[in-house]
Amino acid sequence: MLNGAHALVQTLIDSGVDTVFSNPGTSEMHFVAALDSAPQMRAVLTLFEGVASGAADGYARMTDRPAATLLHLGPGLGNALANLHNARKAGVPIVNIVGDHATTHAPYDAQLQSDIETVARNVSSWVRTSQATDKVSDDTAEAVAVARGMPRQISTLILPADVSWGHVGAAAAPPLPVPVAQPPEHATVAQIAAILSAHTNTAFLLGGRALLEPGLLAAAQIAQSCGAKLLAEVFPTRIQRGAGLPEVERLAYFAEFASTQLAGIDNLILVGARAPVSFFAYPGKKSDLVPEGCQVHTLAGPSHDPVQCLSELAEHLAATGIVPNLAPAHRPARPRGKLTADTICQAVGAVLPNNAIISDEAQTSGVMLPAMTAGAPRHDVLTLTGGAIGQGLPVAIGAAVACPDRPVLALQADGSAMYTIQSLWTMAREKLDVTVVLVNNQSYSILNVELQRVGAGAGGPKAKALLDLTHPNLDFVHLGRGMGVPSKRVDTAEELCTALEEAFTRPGPHLIEAVIPPAFSGLKLKALPYAMSALNKMPAPLAKAVKRRLAP
Repeated sequence: MLNGAHALVQTLIDSGVDTVFSNPGTSEMHFVAALDSAPQMRAVLTLFEGVASGAADGYARMTDRPAATLLHLGPGLGNALANLHNARKAGVPIVNIVGDHATTHAPYDAQLQSDIETVARNVSSWVRTSQATDKVSDDTAEAVAVARGMPRQISTLILPADVSWGHVGAAAAPPLPVPVAQPPEHATVAQIAAILSAHTNTAFLLGGRALLEPGLLAAAQIAQSCGAKLLAEVFPTRIQRGAGLPEVERLAYFAEFASTQLAGIDNLILVGARAPVSFFAYPGKKSDLVPEGCQVHTLAGPSHDPVQCLSELAEHLAATGIVPNLAPAHRPARPRGKLTADTICQAVGAVLPNNAIISDEAQTSGVMLPAMTAGAPRHDVLTLTGGAIGQGLPVAIGAAVACPDRPVLALQADGSAMYTIQSLWTMAREKLDVTVVLVNNQSYSILNVELQRVGAGAGGPKAKALLDLTHPNLDFVHLGRGMGVPSKRVDTAEELCTALEEAFTRPGPHLIEAVIPPAFSGLKLKALPYAMSALNKMPAPLAKAVKRRLAP
């Protein structure tokens, strides 16, 4: 006779969820046992819940359908929260299955008892605790349908242990219809077409699925026909780049640089993106980055299909026949000599294989990556959507599981790597084709910049010690080898290029540690806040040139 866990697993499979990233405990053992009767379900073990949630995020970014996570009670869900936050900001579908104490055990307030629903609501648009075994399958089908609808969302189903082990008469409920995207709003399309036809200074801010090839091509046709500017959100969920695709400039992380990019814009058209704001508040500076006098228009919101909206706008403007400007095939020269943040990015551009996926959490060390890979073979870039560090390695796991025929490059900073370093073990266990370039600048470099930008000063010995990752130095070669990943350290740009080429041609995971100086240090670090503060006082062409020099 089947139990609630069997019904749940079968309903997930019937609803199109065939992968679960798991870190289970006692309350989830019936789910674990049910997996042996479900050969269609791939179960991936992670050693930390934040790896499971980040991997589910990476999987969803590449497939546009949810994986499940299996988490242990409230503390397990809490450990997964940072990367679920990133996934929520990315607008991807995930179905969390969180075990709970048996309903008969809950009144005793045992050591792991907690309010799971309250934790879940921080990141989930749909939360439910299954109250009876015969309702588990219906609840599961609804959780998947909500996650897969428009907009894509995170669902959390909480499963008490006795509901899981109770017996059911039927195996599974049928899948529920998935809510579809809203059609383009014709009046909005016509209004935006009129603005573009007037040839005002207009820019598009693209996000979500607008940054995949069909959306990029439609947006580029429109921009070329009307002289509009194309921008991408700061941290895209997934952006397709490389030779043969339109080149789209990403909005800068630093608010001063973003303001320079947006200066002079009269109309800003949002397509799958939100109006730009600064990441943090800074003394004497605005949080809203939309220029004064600029009108903001939404062509495609969270519930729309941005490609459909862009396509209708292109047809309205008779722009569908235009051949847009596309990035020519071009690679930078193979770098030589000293390893720096810039030469690492140059090496990636020089040897990146075709159809690669880059999980980019290089932080300050990745500033030059977009410029160095613009003409490389086509590739996808997945970025830190919610700003909660520790995403890069787990997202690479999910991308590799989703796309086993594609090479995955995790460009990873040292400090954020330590949040989810357990990812290396899962990469080795699953034999995933992930190449990790561990950029070790022995510092929380971005925080050295922020220390001055928020007006806290340069910092004394105690402050600087909290941003320093030495004493002892982190040794990622030994960490990688200890978790089963072939690992090496490179000391020159030539060695990095060779190591990357070797890793891309050999199956399984690889780690390459590159120790470099911080991208912002010494006089450059001291001068940066002053240079950024002066941008709004410079003539626009000079400000844009300074921005391109510091953050291409």
